Amino acid sequence: MNGRFHLRSLISDLPSGILPPVLRKVLVANRGEIALRVLRACREAGLRTVAVFSDADRRARYLSQADEAVPLGPPVAAESYLNARKILDAAKQTGADAIHPGYGFLSENADFSEACARAKIKFIGPRAESMRAVGNKVSARKLAEANGVPTVPGLSKAINEAEALAFAKKNGWPVLLKAAAGGGGRGQRVVKSEKDLGRALREASREAESAFGNGDLFVEAFLENPRHIEIQFIADSHGNAVHLGERECSIQRRHQKLLEESPSVVVDPALRRRMGETALKLARAANYEGAGTCEFLVDAKKRFYFLEVNARLQVEHPVTEMVTGRDLVREQLTIAAGGRLSFKQDDIAWSGHAIEVRICAEDPFLNFAPSTGEITGLRIPAGPFTRVDTDVVPGSEVSVYYDSLIAKLICWGRDRDEAIARTLRALHEFTVVGVKTTIPFHLQLLTDAAFRAGRIHTKFVETEFVLRSPRTDRALVAALIAASMEFQRRDLMTPKYLSPRPITNWKRAYLKE
Repeated sequence: MNGRFHLRSLISDLPSGILPPVLRKVLVANRGEIALRVLRACREAGLRTVAVFSDADRRARYLSQADEAVPLGPPVAAESYLNARKILDAAKQTGADAIHPGYGFLSENADFSEACARAKIKFIGPRAESMRAVGNKVSARKLAEANGVPTVPGLSKAINEAEALAFAKKNGWPVLLKAAAGGGGRGQRVVKSEKDLGRALREASREAESAFGNGDLFVEAFLENPRHIEIQFIADSHGNAVHLGERECSIQRRHQKLLEESPSVVVDPALRRRMGETALKLARAANYEGAGTCEFLVDAKKRFYFLEVNARLQVEHPVTEMVTGRDLVREQLTIAAGGRLSFKQDDIAWSGHAIEVRICAEDPFLNFAPSTGEITGLRIPAGPFTRVDTDVVPGSEVSVYYDSLIAKLICWGRDRDEAIARTLRALHEFTVVGVKTTIPFHLQLLTDAAFRAGRIHTKFVETEFVLRSPRTDRALVAALIAASMEFQRRDLMTPKYLSPRPITNWKRAYLKE
């Protein structure tokens, strides 16, 4: 079987020819909820699929949704999901026409995109030259500057300590060190003084090298309390490019997004149009193909500055799908098959409001410390306009090897207040047993007055939001102690032979209720 196993096809009865015949089988080079998301889109499009998995994911649910699955080996990402040779070998073994990288891992690796092209396997994403132009943050800054796009003051090149220090002395502290490759806040450090610079450079470079295989850093001025607003765009190979509006991503912690929503409370139609046109200008300059996101920082005067381009599908793409009614993964597949976008700019209309909260296996009451182990119980919320993207089930193992994201809850409402109310209702239904999660954090955030008023920025969680510890009702505790003591007293007076299995004090209390 050449190291792979076959699963029963779930799409054999679907009509053929939904997509052009140049694309018949797609290998999904990822894991977890995004692998499941892409596999579902492929099935709807009538495509056969191949999943890959590490030893840690051998029992993952997404594998059952693929026609074939290929093992990659050890759980460590460098030896499995980041191993380009193994991924390409799996595609060749199974006869896959294309590879969808999801997000993370190899999704923004230009060398991998180029290797796919050499192997005559379609990479579902931008071509290598386009990715090098915008996927690397230094190159993207240069492209933005060349096209008159406003950028945050910084050095558009990989820097060393002396260059970073010179920039800081000229522009002032603090400064922001950023990884040239990748995203998700990895390899970022805010440096407030000269004495912290050397250590911060070394730590950020090591983190970037580990996450993206590239330790290069560049430096920018640090903007105080901006909003983080991004524009989703998508382009085909026939010269068509469309933006799908903005997502507000200002609720972050240590540069990691926690909640996203669309639309933003500060973006009016005129600003949306200007930011959208700017994103498309960069996409066209890079000869971009596929889905991408142009990220901006926006100040209190609604001036926006180019931040970076994420040359891939974003974690938060569902909120855009909810307010536009467009399936971004399906469009990716159409473009990869050589087709045209199914809509034009004038076809895009935004309806209502959508919110996505990231459910991570972290303890928000313990400084968001990772929480690993087996998920022993799970209740997924449902109801009108409620979507949950997840791959976990009871028995799933949350390991130390991968990102802590275990689910995404996305809710739509006719306006922001209704979307918040629906998200709160769904969060109260959402139950995960076995590991700590960020659900309590989101419950408190969504009831915070400043958040509900839309007065947020990228440092809001760290500087203004106060997470309250779980309340302990002292009267209830005292009553439980008193009840326990009373039951113990009665136990001393009860003959042991009356029950072969004595009822515990806590069970008595429950039965009494």
